[in-house]
Amino acid sequence: MLVRTRKVIDDAGAAAVLEAAERAATAEGRRVVIAVVDPWGELVALRRTHGAQAASSRVAVDKARTAAIFIRPSREMEQQVTDGRLGALALHGAAALTGGIPLRVDGEVVGAIGTSGETPDQDEAISLAGAAAEFSAAEVAAITYEGAKLAAEAAAAEAARRGVAPVISAVDAGGALVYLVRPDDAQVASVEVTTDKARTAAIYRRPSKDFEDQASGGRPSALHLARAVPLQGGVPVTYEGQVVGAIGVSGATSADEDNELAQLGAAALADAMSVKPNGAAFFPAAAVVKQFEVGGLLLDEPAYKIDAGRRDAPGEVEYHEHTVDVMRVVDGTATVIVGGEMREAREVAPGEIRAAAVAGGTRHELAPGDVLAIPSRTPHQFVDVSDPFLYFVVKVAS
Repeated sequence: MLVRTRKVIDDAGAAAVLEAAERAATAEGRRVVIAVVDPWGELVALRRTHGAQAASSRVAVDKARTAAIFIRPSREMEQQVTDGRLGALALHGAAALTGGIPLRVDGEVVGAIGTSGETPDQDEAISLAGAAAEFSAAEVAAITYEGAKLAAEAAAAEAARRGVAPVISAVDAGGALVYLVRPDDAQVASVEVTTDKARTAAIYRRPSKDFEDQASGGRPSALHLARAVPLQGGVPVTYEGQVVGAIGVSGATSADEDNELAQLGAAALADAMSVKPNGAAFFPAAAVVKQFEVGGLLLDEPAYKIDAGRRDAPGEVEYHEHTVDVMRVVDGTATVIVGGEMREAREVAPGEIRAAAVAGGTRHELAPGDVLAIPSRTPHQFVDVSDPFLYFVVKVAS
């Protein structure tokens, strides 16, 4: 499996957690800051009760991040230090302070909540109240170990063919390292640099070259972007419109070659992920929404196609010799004429006819939720549409 589905707390879920935690805090007159983070410890939402100290904002995030990335209450980290294990203070990303609690859905950590401002036990009690709330989480695509391995090794194979030995990394959507290839002849410095490039591409959802171009093109302030490294060679990996990770390459013969090899690795994984096990095709909501922004095919198979249709104006008469159109309206309204006699018809492709107008036919007024099935060999035309008009079309070969 190259990509899987995982859950991540969404905005509505974070709001529900904060509401429950705030109720618990105000009921006891606590002056605190409450933070909710995603599984990588990045802030999703934050709330301050009246009178909370300013410093608590950062501490609450630190506690939540610790609980998220270590998948355990931050109290456990503080207890280790209290018991004499001072090395725990050096753990990367950890704040050994009680008050951070993981948020779980079906056993999977989807984020965490952290509270700061009162005593450790009081902070933790507020976080526990938030974690006990009913909250939602979004399902998103995520790169797997096998997916990361495929991408990194595809780039490594091409590098070996060219006689170069860069270090190649694959990270997840949060920029955390999943897989790394380090040839014997690779330079040591590239181990850190490749991961920096990949992380930049993943968390900013764009090639790291964009930032190098900005920095060298007159915007040196791009060097201040948090956790970004303005060096080309990091390329995002997308699946169904979602960024699921990124590939980084460092140590080839040039920066351009680093970038080229990263693109090849990302493309290899994208191609492999396009294969649909058992013939099933899954499109996460985010991918569908993105496709509707421009309109176009979600799936193109020999027997059928799925189109995320988008219209903002009337269209020509269409006639499909070998295709049945099944439409379902998502948003907007439209009037469609079905049947009748085409005027000024012309063939635009084998079995495909277009016309300027149609005489006669039946008018159908479409609104959200309506379904319209148009048989093959039947003229049809959108004569009036809202801006935009969004609809799914399943095109089945007949």
